[in-house]
Amino acid sequence: MNGLTLVGIAIVTLICAYVLYGRWLVKTWGIDPEAKTPAVRLEDGQDYVPASRFTVFSHQFNSITGAGPVTGPIIAAMFGWLPAFLWLLIGGVFFGAVQDFTALYASVKNDGKSMGLIIEKYIGKAGRKLFLLFCWLFTLLVIAAFADILAGTFNGFTKDGGQNVPGAAAASISMIYIFAAMAFGLFMRNSKAGELTKFFVGAVLVVLILWAGIQNPLYFNAEEWRYVVFTYCFVASVLPMWLLKQPRDYLSVFLLLGMILGGAVGIIIANPEIKMPMFVGWTVKNQPLFPILFITIACGAVSGFHSLVSSGTSSKSISNEKDMLTVGYGAMLVETLLGVVSLVIACSAASSGGLPTGTPFQIFGNAVGGFFTMFGLPAHVATCIIMMCVSALAMTTIDAVTRIGRMSWQEFFAPSEGEQQGFFVKLITNNYVSTVITLALAYALCLAGYASIWPLFGAANQLLSALVLTALAVFLQVTGRKGFMLYIPMTFMFVVTMSALVISVYNIITKLGGGKFVFMVDGLQLIIAVALMTLAVLVVSNCYKKLIKK
Repeated sequence: MNGLTLVGIAIVTLICAYVLYGRWLVKTWGIDPEAKTPAVRLEDGQDYVPASRFTVFSHQFNSITGAGPVTGPIIAAMFGWLPAFLWLLIGGVFFGAVQDFTALYASVKNDGKSMGLIIEKYIGKAGRKLFLLFCWLFTLLVIAAFADILAGTFNGFTKDGGQNVPGAAAASISMIYIFAAMAFGLFMRNSKAGELTKFFVGAVLVVLILWAGIQNPLYFNAEEWRYVVFTYCFVASVLPMWLLKQPRDYLSVFLLLGMILGGAVGIIIANPEIKMPMFVGWTVKNQPLFPILFITIACGAVSGFHSLVSSGTSSKSISNEKDMLTVGYGAMLVETLLGVVSLVIACSAASSGGLPTGTPFQIFGNAVGGFFTMFGLPAHVATCIIMMCVSALAMTTIDAVTRIGRMSWQEFFAPSEGEQQGFFVKLITNNYVSTVITLALAYALCLAGYASIWPLFGAANQLLSALVLTALAVFLQVTGRKGFMLYIPMTFMFVVTMSALVISVYNIITKLGGGKFVFMVDGLQLIIAVALMTLAVLVVSNCYKKLIKK
């Protein structure tokens, strides 16, 4: 089997899915191109900010992509390329894209409300409280994991004390990106330039940012970068969407789509052979294919976090309901393609039936960097650009999830209709205070390290998907829309993720007898794992009662 064949199959499958299944969902549920969306009706210059289809697509794609489509498929390749490839396509088309689009659709139809408030409307107050608490705990894991990834990526020094030029250059590019994005946001907000002009200005600005960053690397260590990343998260959470998030995502999409295009073109030109076995076994390295495969590949197949982006931020920027298919369904399919490209690249670089040594980022970066050199780029420049693309994946996720975590905290304490809010509640739900509370606890988790957090994060992420799909099935049924296409995905994801969490809890508990149990690492994870499982069961039971009642 060669890589070009797999990528070709994926592209044809995803195009057919968008044209046939995606449009069928739109026709089945109905949209109104003439309706005023929440972004238009409730525009406040802070969270509700109407934007063009490409701008919202850029935000959605950048925010949902993260590091998952690169790391997940490469790690899952240990089971062989076929299981990972099949799950990417089946999960992406029938699970992930459906979830993302439905969450966006439900939110736009309900004044841009987040999933928690949608659950309150269609399921009840108890369901809302439980879901929002689950979401907030989940965002702590996401922030902690991705902050540690970024700090390690930006580290300007190697283990032996030498300079890590690609990491330092990627860090410099990222910092320049922040200020350039704010300037671009002011330009987009105050100018009357058309979409083509904005596109051209954005493309030129990206090239200048890359050049300036590569010429002026920043040499800080990982701990110092951790402080910088959390400071950035705070700023991104409280600034208006139009000033930082939207323009940053707009600019970042040039890098991310360029990275996908570079990888895809490189595969087309090189047509590499897949050197990994089609199927390795049902158990590899003491890891069972079920449920590990389905939580290892999250982004690219289905990820609960995506629903928080769809209903938390993107729904508040949609200018026309007809844009929802491109933003909700289309962005997920592009992410699936990135997952397939990552899988093909990793399996092409395999030798003796095993993956190359190094982290998934290193495997992916070295291979795609090699492809870029075919276009005449110097090797060190190509490496810096790929490192920046990888860090952009993480940064565009971490700033969105901090904002979502802050909003989940606020909505958890928000009074229902007719209730009064006391002084203390007003204080802890202030934008600044709620952001600080969220980031402080995430920082405590971050100290455990990315490797310790990722397994729990993966299981919690997929469990969130099961909860969201179940809640959306209730929304569709209550509003008189067909929801049968969600039943298999929601049931499958609940069984998969509860199984994975049970395994995680068992592994943590076994450390108690071996003297390797560390409370700030293992104890905190154990508490969160048990809390997530408990909350999930309660949320699902509330939803199922509603479904059965209806």
